[in-house]
Amino acid sequence: MMENNTSRIRTSQEGNVTIVELTDSKILDEASIAKIGEELDEIVKQADEKIRLVLDFINVQHMSSSMLSMLITLQKHIAERKGVMALCNIHPQIFQAFKITRLNEVFTICSDRAEAIKKVSE
Repeated sequence: MMENNTSRIRTSQEGNVTIVELTDSKILDEASIAKIGEELDEIVKQADEKIRLVLDFINVQHMSSSMLSMLITLQKHIAERKGVMALCNIHPQIFQAFKITRLNEVFTICSDRAEAIKKVSE
């Protein structure tokens, strides 16, 4: 897979796992969320086989509820292709939003990147 270093995401490969690091500390406006969604969709579409995706939130301090909606759509697209996704390094404040909306029961959420890679590799 080609390295893709845009202003919104940074991608890398570890074995058969695609790692996407969100680079913005604040993901609040619709335009940013739409751009991230388009880039992630493109990664899913370009995957030859069942995609194994780790979405790393290490840099993200704040995000809007629209980002949660985009993640749900992404999860559906990955599931349609028989892929798997795990989220990691979610800031405690953001994790609260996942808990309140019960999305922590929908997504595989790991404490760090190594755990997330292991989870999607199973």
